[in-house]
Amino acid sequence: GDRLIEPTASDDLAIGLAVDTDGGLLVPVIPQVSRLSVRQVAERSRELIEKARVGKLSTAEMQGGVFTITNLGAYGIDAFTPIINVPETAILGLGAIRREPVVIENDQIVIRDLITLSLTFDHRVTDGAPAARFLQTIRAAIEDASVWLLN
Repeated sequence: GDRLIEPTASDDLAIGLAVDTDGGLLVPVIPQVSRLSVRQVAERSRELIEKARVGKLSTAEMQGGVFTITNLGAYGIDAFTPIINVPETAILGLGAIRREPVVIENDQIVIRDLITLSLTFDHRVTDGAPAARFLQTIRAAIEDASVWLLN
């Protein structure tokens, strides 16, 4: 229902959020993301980002991440190659959201919001097929946000 990531046997998935601060890049971590609703993740994200920006983030709040999300779209960057935050497994880069004409079925041209996703992952942990399926899941969630944003 309202979870983008379904709980698994390793129910402790922790996701880092790259935050640009006056003191440099900080990566606060949201633990046990699969146990949270999308709304709870959004609320916790806002809290941690604010703490990072005002210098009140604890060391414990920056540990345990396995995956980071970074967003250069706010700076007008469309695509980039994010570097994995060691010892994490992967990082997802979000580009700028742009309104562009798109050709759909029956050769109709419509205006759509488009975003570029850039996934970097450690091949020692996974290979391209699961990474591609992950991006497909993210794409589907973005294209039909009503499925998980209503709760």
